[in-house]
Amino acid sequence: MSKVIVICGATATGKSDIALDIAEQIGAEIINADSMQLYRGMDIGTAKLKVSERRNIAHHMLDVLDVTEDSTVAWYQERARSAIAEIHSRGLHAVIVGGTGLYIKAILDDLNFPDTDPQVRANLEKLGEEFGAHYLFERLQELDPAAALAIDRANIRRIIRALEVIEITGKPFTANLPREDSSRFPDALQFGLVMDREHLRDRIDLRVDRMWQEGFVAEVDQLITEGIRRGTTAQRALGYSQILAMRDGKLSEDEAKEETKRASRQYARRQETWFSRDQRIQWVATHQPRLETILEKINS
Repeated sequence: MSKVIVICGATATGKSDIALDIAEQIGAEIINADSMQLYRGMDIGTAKLKVSERRNIAHHMLDVLDVTEDSTVAWYQERARSAIAEIHSRGLHAVIVGGTGLYIKAILDDLNFPDTDPQVRANLEKLGEEFGAHYLFERLQELDPAAALAIDRANIRRIIRALEVIEITGKPFTANLPREDSSRFPDALQFGLVMDREHLRDRIDLRVDRMWQEGFVAEVDQLITEGIRRGTTAQRALGYSQILAMRDGKLSEDEAKEETKRASRQYARRQETWFSRDQRIQWVATHQPRLETILEKINS
């Protein structure tokens, strides 16, 4: 029987490499669950595997959007589930890999997506224009602290959507998320990669330094010509927003790099908190033989 396997965890924990190893061992294809790897041209700054690094294993939900387009969780859910169904129809397994917790939950579980209310949204957008994303994020923290953990404080579009759902339904945004027993794939095996905070901090800093060395600034410059500033989601991605601020004269290059490191460490902490809430995840630490541990559980 074809399986669904999830490899999740904070940024820079080595998810992509483990997912490749597992896919090779069990005969699987990979579903991307990183919201920024959906975008064409956002490669260096999202640590997207080059085609030559994918070991001839098919990857789905990579490079499916232009930087001028915005994704929604409902759109992602439909596309990712269709990909899994197609993979399973060929008798193969599906490995979901990424750090966007809400996207993983959208695949596995039955999320409710209330319709939008133009008036409610317009009012929230006006507040955002007047007081900024910070004001709306603080409001979200007060109304639904759990939702604030899942949403980037700079992503005003998603903050507004969460506040809109709260106002329309009269319930916290997270009340529209599923219970753990409402899984679309009840037999899915979820594995979380975890490492100690100091080690992770060093890995994040080294990764950002390497991104700069590999031409991250030039990548963003190219995306500016392709319209990244017109895309609400893409321009707010970690690193990309800092380099855009550098190009606007708001940060020096050293400041942009250090702010990318700081924001990435902060994001990693939020990811850890989000994933720790799901009791279905089996955690695998760096002191364990990670591949062997996961394969043993898959085959048991």
